[in-house]
Amino acid sequence: MNHELLHVFSKEASVSFTVCRRLLAAGLTGLLLLLSSTGLRADDQNSKNTAVVPAPRPEFKWWTQRHDQFVRRAHQGHVDVLFLGDSITQGWEGGGRKPWNKYMEPLHAANFGIGGDQTQHVLWRITAGHELDGIHPKVTVLMIGTNNLGSNNDTQIEEGIEKIVKTLHQERPHMQILLLGVFPRAHEASSPVRKRIKDINEHISQMDGKDNVHYLDIGDKFLEPNGTLSPKIMPDFLHPNQKGYEIETKAILPEIKKLLKE
Repeated sequence: MNHELLHVFSKEASVSFTVCRRLLAAGLTGLLLLLSSTGLRADDQNSKNTAVVPAPRPEFKWWTQRHDQFVRRAHQGHVDVLFLGDSITQGWEGGGRKPWNKYMEPLHAANFGIGGDQTQHVLWRITAGHELDGIHPKVTVLMIGTNNLGSNNDTQIEEGIEKIVKTLHQERPHMQILLLGVFPRAHEASSPVRKRIKDINEHISQMDGKDNVHYLDIGDKFLEPNGTLSPKIMPDFLHPNQKGYEIETKAILPEIKKLLKE
């Protein structure tokens, strides 16, 4: 075989190897996404549990700015009720503004919700991010985990939520924690994600009564009798509108007031 022909074969082999490697990588990525969507438990996956490793989101300038805003608010003090979570918590500033202004603000409440946050981001915010510095809330209302559904399995999400609760208790031992179950999402009751959320909520409900934790699942209040999620309450089948926040307010306000007295 001459040198020119050998060079051609070598080049073709290299290209074939590259293509195969890319196809394999794509296949593995698809498999991981499939495993996540079907909700396999932690021992079915060997990947590192990112849900329990505190992490910021510095790639988003708006995220950093909002976090910095929380730190400044904490330094001002006088927060009796802290709302901590993701976009559903942040939504009290949107669709939930009216019930917030009427019912939550008089309780000296502060909204520390950031859209897109997962458990690891909240963990970072309350530890290395110093969002608790300067405040000693009597009650923290926590709901987190829905954004982890696409990247973590159920056990990993449960561990992430548990670590947040444990960290909050360590940081503020006398604070009451109102742990809300993850809200339902997707229109149909038969959606696989509904089963995942149910399993996660059943697990984290076991924290109720331990270390000042009070678990409350209000998900059924958003659902129709047939189990569907109405766009009149959650237009995108994830985020409540004003009607949705009014339902939430009616459900959690008595609990918050009760815990404020403890």
